[in-house]
Amino acid sequence: MCNFNQLDDETKLTLGLFMQKAATAVGGMNFLLSLIEAIRKHPNALSEKKTTIASNNTIITWNKVVFKDKLDLLNEMLIAHKEAHNKSFNMLQEPNHKRKKKILNLVKTLKPVEFVIKPQNPQDGGGFSFSVFDTLDLDNNTAILNPIFLAIFFCSIEFTKKAVRYAS
Repeated sequence: MCNFNQLDDETKLTLGLFMQKAATAVGGMNFLLSLIEAIRKHPNALSEKKTTIASNNTIITWNKVVFKDKLDLLNEMLIAHKEAHNKSFNMLQEPNHKRKKKILNLVKTLKPVEFVIKPQNPQDGGGFSFSVFDTLDLDNNTAILNPIFLAIFFCSIEFTKKAVRYAS
């Protein structure tokens, strides 16, 4: 998940190319990295009432507060997945029926969340947006998190640097 070396080559390349484009859209890699550092200063950024975080040069906004219980469940799932080293992580592949119901509620909560990242100076770029899920198909019990979402909110700065270097 947040171990870049364990991702498959296609995911590494996709993530690296997107991070390069994202950096260009906000004025450069340093601007993107400073935004990620600003997010790290807020341990529960997604659950804060103010759905905006700004660095010196860049602003991220999102349209919905994620309550702490949902964020705790997401963190728990990410930690369990990180330890399992499973490369394809479908959140809805849970054998425990009671837990699966909680996860389904989490997915439905996160489904409408949209993130917008813009530079504070419009001359630095046009910005970009992304959602929580890369693939979401509730009819087929598929919910795969967007690697960009994970990189921005959960993975280390080193993860992002490796992704950009890989695509270079």
